[in-house]
This record gives sequence, structure tokens and C-alpha cells, in this order.
Amino acid sequence: MSKKVAFLQGNEAAALGGIYAGCNFFGGYPITPSTEVAEVMSVELPKVGGKFIQMEDEIGAMAAILGASLAGSKVMTSTSGPGLSLKQELIGYGCIAEIPCVVYNVMRGGPSTGMPTGPSQSDVMCAKWGTHGDHPAICLTPASVQETYEEVIRAFNLSEKYRTPVMVMPDEIVAHMRERIVFPEPGEIEVIPRKTPTVEPAQYKPYDTSYGDVPPLAAFGSGYKFHVTGLNKLPDGFPTTKAEYVQAEEERQVRKVDANADDIIQFEEYMLDDAEIAVVAYGSTSRSARYAVNIAREQGIKAGMFRIKTFWPFPDKQIKALAQKVKGFIVPEMNLGMCSIEVERCAQGKAVILGINRVDGEPVNPDQILEKMKEVK
Repeated sequence: MSKKVAFLQGNEAAALGGIYAGCNFFGGYPITPSTEVAEVMSVELPKVGGKFIQMEDEIGAMAAILGASLAGSKVMTSTSGPGLSLKQELIGYGCIAEIPCVVYNVMRGGPSTGMPTGPSQSDVMCAKWGTHGDHPAICLTPASVQETYEEVIRAFNLSEKYRTPVMVMPDEIVAHMRERIVFPEPGEIEVIPRKTPTVEPAQYKPYDTSYGDVPPLAAFGSGYKFHVTGLNKLPDGFPTTKAEYVQAEEERQVRKVDANADDIIQFEEYMLDDAEIAVVAYGSTSRSARYAVNIAREQGIKAGMFRIKTFWPFPDKQIKALAQKVKGFIVPEMNLGMCSIEVERCAQGKAVILGINRVDGEPVNPDQILEKMKEVK
């Protein structure tokens, strides 16, 4: 029996991937270039018994999904640059209160209103540093329509597994391009359920670390009564300012992601076995990078590509290993050097790093990457 196929836009695939993952609540607010996600969700989610709500603004949309998640729903919102800025305070709340949710953010030109219809990759630092304080960060950067569908599913799995907000950040090109997609059968891709408590309600504590770094989460209305706050808290959820509890809690929340980096980080290696030049790319820029690598090989240049699928946690270990083998890194991206900074940090001076940086609303093209390769000595 052949699988169902379709010709879809990246944003449409994101919505359908969320539904496959079990999303049953979507709270959003329309913003270019992510609005198609909300449009599809408004039609398709009620068909599977889910709830769609358009809130009065981006802040309300983020608040709505946090509340729905605490009530036991799998939740998602979609936005773009200015909307992501507005959501940051409540993303921080989701981090400290450990509320699973998926934030799908299409990267466009910025800051502020910037270039609403132009592509960009300048939000990747927002995923880690956008909200104040120390907190965990998981950010996925798909490069195709098929991968957008699958990475949204993975985002839901990671948010439930690690009880934290997870961001999916395609650039506008990936979000608006149309490609063939093959839909997985039900059960073909694992969908991870939320870990719920097995103790009696009277014994339940929402941040009980005796279960490990990721405590089970009960749903409001399920018979379990517990306190949720944006303050530092004790295992029972009530606030505390005691130094030892605050220190331990902050460290645990970051550790639950960082200690599981090998489970979270995904990447693609292309022609790197004998490469002297490594192109580090993500999103739509990686498509230009692959093309450039193919042409370079035809010209006798030993080039390869390392494609970042998980931007946060950053693939430190893999970049450090590559720096021991290659002469230099080429880092093409539609911003003024955000990924280059991370590659430089990991390379520790062992390889030259050359960035290609476009913020003019145009994609990085293969010729630019080829020309930059010639600068590696």
C-alpha cells in the first residue's frame, strides 16, 4: 500500500506535523510569514477534537498555550520575529515552571518590523538568549518541507520528554517553499506521551526530583492539586528564596537538557571524510551549501558540509572534532555572524573561520560559497 503524498508549503507541513504529534490546542496570532500555520490549524485541529484560538496578541497566544499545557494538552503556537520578542517573558515562564510547549518561529528580516516578507536566520540567538536568566534551550532548524513536518513532531517529543519549551525555527524560504512530502503512517514516527505521576494526589509534588531531573507533570483538573509560579520554588511548587534550593533548581533545569545533548542534537555530514574545507550551514542556506560542495568537488576542492539540524544545544563536540581535521570553516548564513561565533568558540583557533553574511533579504547563493572557499589557505 503506497503512502499518502502531497505538495505542501513548509508552514502547512508544520501544522500537520503538530497534529500527527498529538497537538490538540493551538493559540496564535497572525503574523507574516507564519500565518499559514494558524490558518491550517484553524481548519484541521477541530476535525480531530482539538481547540484553536486566535488571541488578542502574541503575548496572549503564549499565555494561552501555557495554560492549556498545564491542563494536559499538547500545545503549539506560531510566530515570527516581532512576535517572538513579545513572547519572550512567557517563554521564560514556561522554562522556569517547566511547561511543555512548541514555539514555531519563522525567521524574517529584523530587528523590529524589518523586512516582513524577506528571509533571515537572525533569530537563532533569541532561542537561547531571548529571555532573561539561565534556562534550558532547544531549537531545531529544518531545511525542507518534509523535515519541517518531522522536526515539529520531534519538537513535541522533546518538549514532553524534557518538560520545557522547544522552538522550531525555519527561515522564510523553508516556511514558504512548496515541495513533495510523504506522510508517515500512524505509529511510524514515535510520539512520546507526557510523563504523568503514579503516586496518590496527596503525595504529588510537581517538582519532585526524586524522579530525576524531569519530574512527572499532572494535569490541572485531573485530581492533582499543585502550585505553579514564575518564582524559584520548592519541590511542592511554592516559592522559596533559600540559596541552596534556588541554586539546585537552576542547575537542574539547565542540566536536564545539557546532560542529554547526545539525545537531542541531530546533524547531517556530507562529504566530510576527506574534507579540507567544512561548510557549516543550516536551514535553506544548507541547500546552497550542498550545491556548492558538489561543484567544488568537481573542481578538485576537497569540501564537505556539516548541516546543523539542532541549533541548540549547539553541536560543540562535532565542530571541535572537525576543527582537528579541516583547514577552515565556511559559515554562510542570513545574519551578520551568529553561527560563526559559535563555530569560532568550538574551533578554539585550530581552523580558520570565514563567514558569509547576507541581511538584504536575498538567500546566500552557491557562487558566494565557492568563492569564499578559495580564500582558505
